[in-house]
Amino acid sequence: MNAFYNKQGVGDVLLVQLVPDTPEEIQAETIGDITIIRDAASGQAAGFNLFRASEYVQPEGQGKIEVDEAFLVQLKEAFAKNGAEFSFDVDLSPKFVVGYVSAKEKHPNADKLSICKVDVGQETLQIVCGAPNVDEGQHVVVAKPGAVMPSGMVIKDAELRGVPSSGMICSARELALPDAPQEKGILVLEGEQTPGEPFRF
Repeated sequence: MNAFYNKQGVGDVLLVQLVPDTPEEIQAETIGDITIIRDAASGQAAGFNLFRASEYVQPEGQGKIEVDEAFLVQLKEAFAKNGAEFSFDVDLSPKFVVGYVSAKEKHPNADKLSICKVDVGQETLQIVCGAPNVDEGQHVVVAKPGAVMPSGMVIKDAELRGVPSSGMICSARELALPDAPQEKGILVLEGEQTPGEPFRF
């Protein structure tokens, strides 16, 4: 789940994205202050808009909103107040985490790409990476599928030159960190690190 709020730009509306891709055809169902957006083909909820949002939730800041258990409770209460039934099956696990590059091999179809196995705590992801400085044995920052980058790009499972890739190994520039170097290259974390730990920035 990704939530966005920009009162100055959009008005008092909370925009919630439940799936990474917008369906080709959508159906909208409005119940009170809530409009649920569904995939017309499957009926699956793709997202919803909560109007007069500040009467129901207390979003902190502008832009992407941190979704935690407390915020989820507020959303459930908003749906209950509007008489809207909805199943909140939401993954609240962190989307930006510390990863450990346990293996790296050359991409068979691209000279400048590497196929990396990255331990992110509960699982090992295969990530295709184009950074020249990526190497086995590094601790790195991983944006898992579903993460929203500071640029607004949503990370999705993909296939790069015929090889599946889940997530992205991030550079300081992609994370919009202060004083990020302009040259290409991932951010390599120093010191004691634990794969799967949330990365705060």
